[in-house]
Amino acid sequence: MTNPPILEAQGIKAGYGRGPDILNGANLTVNPGQILCIIGPNGAGKSTLLKTIAGLLKAREGKILRDGRSMEGLRPDQVIKHGICLVPQERALFPTMTVRENLRMGGYALENQNLIDERIEDVMATFPVLKERSGQFARSLSGGEQQMLAMARALMSRPTLLLMDEPSMGLSPLFVQQVFSIIQEINEQGTTNFMVEQNANMALSIADYGYVLQTGEIVLSETAHNLRDNKMMRQAYLGET
Repeated sequence: MTNPPILEAQGIKAGYGRGPDILNGANLTVNPGQILCIIGPNGAGKSTLLKTIAGLLKAREGKILRDGRSMEGLRPDQVIKHGICLVPQERALFPTMTVRENLRMGGYALENQNLIDERIEDVMATFPVLKERSGQFARSLSGGEQQMLAMARALMSRPTLLLMDEPSMGLSPLFVQQVFSIIQEINEQGTTNFMVEQNANMALSIADYGYVLQTGEIVLSETAHNLRDNKMMRQAYLGET
């Protein structure tokens, strides 16, 4: 017997304010234990989809199901308590707080201070550079170190599903390699990973499954291996002619 999906999006329509729909009936399924990626051009609705799942944006139509149960009306903090946490594209760190203080903010829902300290040590074991920088202000970190801090802070809540919006954006090739290696490590530790990523080659190299989003709709979904072999994918997103 196979495990049920950890997350399903069914016919999601969403947008901003009174503007038009950015998502036009998006459908996808995230199975437990996967690394899943969404690829698509700028403006396709990739970030909008993650924000809708995270509760930062309300779906105009459709359903988001967590383990088969509707998440309609849940606030972002309630979504986190359901085991789903977003690492936003802009990272949203507290620049004048130290690395340790930022991590402590990630455990704000935990009342036990000893447990918070234990989790800080746990995430620092995954991100050794943060242990070295624990007393530094977040704003003093490099771009790659800030991305690691944003990921580590999200892991403080021990999510079963980690959403990541463009984890490689603005990073040097060295840090891109490090960040994607950590994504794999987090997945091996039991966290399902769902990322939006412009670096299609890198994303598909570690993903189990992928979706292609264009103009708010899923136009292609396949195993990562098959997407890498897809002619349209190679021409449109993998830099081949």
